[in-house]
Amino acid sequence: MKSKEEIKKIESEIEEILYTVMDPEVELNIVDLGLLYSIVYDGDKKVDIIMTLSTPTCPLGDAIVNNVKHSIYSKFPEFTARVEIVFDPPWSQEMISEAGKMKLGM
Repeated sequence: MKSKEEIKKIESEIEEILYTVMDPEVELNIVDLGLLYSIVYDGDKKVDIIMTLSTPTCPLGDAIVNNVKHSIYSKFPEFTARVEIVFDPPWSQEMISEAGKMKLGM
């Protein structure tokens, strides 16, 4: 089992990786878009991602989830990644980061 510091470091590394996962509809990464709610690493080989989509009927939801998993596996191939999509709280434009708003011209 890893220390709390090691766990936080890996969670931060995973967050950095997720900046490469784009929502193709708006061409902005899921972190700046505010879709990522939490990353929980168990200290062994399992990571749980809780995130949302901009709408419950997002046609690219499966592709985004697959891209999240593939990005994690590219750096941590030994991990098991579980991605849970939730809609509470619902996503809104207020969740977009300042950097994201600048990229979107908001």
